[in-house]
Amino acid sequence: MLWAARLSPVGHDVLAYAEASPPSVPIPDQPSPGEQLVELRPAQMNALRVYVSLGDRLRVHPARELAERVRTARYSGPENRWRLHLTPQQIESVACAFHLRSVAGSAAEANEFARSYRVIYRPDDTTGQTQLVTLA
Repeated sequence: MLWAARLSPVGHDVLAYAEASPPSVPIPDQPSPGEQLVELRPAQMNALRVYVSLGDRLRVHPARELAERVRTARYSGPENRWRLHLTPQQIESVACAFHLRSVAGSAAEANEFARSYRVIYRPDDTTGQTQLVTLA
């Protein structure tokens, strides 16, 4: 043996992190059938990450595979947007995430999402219950 190397603790962590990271595969330009391209500002993506991180702690769980879509989202620097391909159920779940954010602090994420994707959660005037509304 001509030489040997010993990894530092940080070196081991770098290898573990690299192995756990999603592959650097760009998302396709076109969504699959039944999906829609959704582009989120960084603040919206941060709110969505909080939502999916809560997962089973929520009474209304995030849509199936939404956490995976968030984890593998791609950032477009020139557009300053995170790009995801989502199903209608996942889009509704994103609207729910932004509704929670609006009640807990800022309505900006929910309002911008509603303008772009035409869905928002609002209280029903007759029952007071929150419901998904599709905007015309």
